[in-house]
Amino acid sequence: MYLFKIPPIIKWFYPGLVWNGSRDQPLLYLTFDDGPVPGVTDRILDALNHFNIKATFFCVGENINKNPGLFRRIYEEGHMIGNHTYHHLNGWDHSVEEYLLDIKRCHQVISQNGFPSRVKLFRPPYGKIRRKSAEKIKEDYQIIMWDVLTYDFSLKLSEERRLEKSIQHTEGGSIIVFHDSEKTRNSIQFLIFQYIDYFLAENYEFSTIDQLILLK
Repeated sequence: MYLFKIPPIIKWFYPGLVWNGSRDQPLLYLTFDDGPVPGVTDRILDALNHFNIKATFFCVGENINKNPGLFRRIYEEGHMIGNHTYHHLNGWDHSVEEYLLDIKRCHQVISQNGFPSRVKLFRPPYGKIRRKSAEKIKEDYQIIMWDVLTYDFSLKLSEERRLEKSIQHTEGGSIIVFHDSEKTRNSIQFLIFQYIDYFLAENYEFSTIDQLILLK
């Protein structure tokens, strides 16, 4: 089963996490998980520059260390950066202590590479996080989940089907998840261009997650 749209019951089970913005405005929040990855992240940045819009990148610390120049390009071009753990950990498979240490390590890498954290954002890899971990993380971070999952990484769905379903489930205030990872290398440019082009034609605007937080 493909959950392009997050069911309300899941949002209810994790109170205090950010799932979407206001439904009253034609404003969308593009987010990208797992990078930076050469040949993928740079294509996304090129697409965003083409449309002159900003997004939020939830970066893996290990990938930042491998690709510091690409990481710097993200924030130098005006995009927001969030923490996605150092090793892309599944929060259900690790103790609270291990998980928090991995987040801390990612934060150190982000800081060492020059990103000025205006607002500290965190997204759990796979969307999997223990409630006890979430309570501790919320002491320092805004935990950002999502409203629409694009399945850009899926090889079982055609690009056209992924695009169609992502557009269908998007509404004002949606936080949308794409990925800058090896799994999306062959599809991300098509999906990004078509998705953005569609909603710009519908008079939607795009913003970064830190702006959503400031609006709350």
